[in-house]
Amino acid sequence: MNDTLASAPHQAGGTPVEPVEMSRRNLATLRSIIAAWDERKRFRWELEQMSKDNPHLIDDIGLTRRQVEAEIAKPFWRR
Repeated sequence: MNDTLASAPHQAGGTPVEPVEMSRRNLATLRSIIAAWDERKRFRWELEQMSKDNPHLIDDIGLTRRQVEAEIAKPFWRR
């Protein structure tokens, strides 16, 4: 096997991908992951505040106290 071909990054279709394009994709993917984590963290913080400040609103959105506690307890990287 040719070392040049073995080390070159490829797309699923077999077309070579430029390293710059690949790093841009990786950076975009990383940004979207971090944005999702931030959104989950913020949502869980707001849910916790709502459960403390206005527990009657939890009933209004159709959740039980146990469901709220389980959601709040999740780490930011879990859905």
